[in-house]
Amino acid sequence: MVCLSAVVAGCAAPTGREAPSSRAGRSAAPVEAGAGSASAGSTADRGAPRPPAVPLALPGLARSEEESSSEAVARRETAGRAALETAHRWGVDRLPLEAPQRPVSKPELKPVQGVKLQDGRPPVVYRVPTDEKIVFLTVDDGAEKDPEFSRMAAELGVPLSTFVADYLAREDYGYFRDLAAQGDAVNNHTINHRNLKVLGYDQQRDEICRQQDRLEEQIGTRPRLFRPPYGEYNDDTLRAAGSCGIEAVPLWNEEAFPDHMEYRYDDQRLHSGDIILTHFRGTDLWPGTMPDLLRKVVNEVTSQGFALARLDDYL
Repeated sequence: MVCLSAVVAGCAAPTGREAPSSRAGRSAAPVEAGAGSASAGSTADRGAPRPPAVPLALPGLARSEEESSSEAVARRETAGRAALETAHRWGVDRLPLEAPQRPVSKPELKPVQGVKLQDGRPPVVYRVPTDEKIVFLTVDDGAEKDPEFSRMAAELGVPLSTFVADYLAREDYGYFRDLAAQGDAVNNHTINHRNLKVLGYDQQRDEICRQQDRLEEQIGTRPRLFRPPYGEYNDDTLRAAGSCGIEAVPLWNEEAFPDHMEYRYDDQRLHSGDIILTHFRGTDLWPGTMPDLLRKVVNEVTSQGFALARLDDYL
């Protein structure tokens, strides 16, 4: 967990934009072995090999170790103060909880609630099967390209998975290249954002596969994930998506707005593995800005005890 207290030993927090390699799998620094261990001669110590004692003739070594320990504490306190400043600057109640390290292998998808499987088709996923207290923020379309939103996400350490439609993004793909450079995924949301269910197979394939090509050209990677506009799809959609490299079709269980969250469940709560939908929109369509939207999501997710993880690491 990213801690806000500057006096809690062992807490660490990002002070700014993280490198892309760390955004995909952030985890707290491991506690050094031996920290808080039992004192000499205790039951826990009996029979265990002991490290060599510091020679009494070398007091300078002990002083050096004390100084190093003091420096580490000072660094943690500095990081804690920086974390508080970051939270206050963006107006969040507290920094997001730290997500666990990304899994070595993706969770196995089975035909359970939240997952729809069909032979020869990409799986449709509303909720990632996991027991960890994590949820996923996804952002669709691409109309609003607010640099404060991307900077806020980077400074707070919020990972994003975006689903971009070409007709909205084409005027400035540089914005999405920058998101990709800071570790966020840019995925497929078709060329023209049409309701695919009313189109034939060939038209659907053109909408999906042409956007695969466009994103590979503009972003530098070919998407693995695809979200159909409006969440509308049929078997032709899945068949077409699979034909051009799509591996999974994530939908959603919650939708976020700058001033509220809408829940699919009767209990009006998040559940482990839930996918949250929101959009790149501005004040012309919303009662708030993109940073207002992110502030609402971070506060809601954190208050319920969840961390935000990157969807592409789990599907």
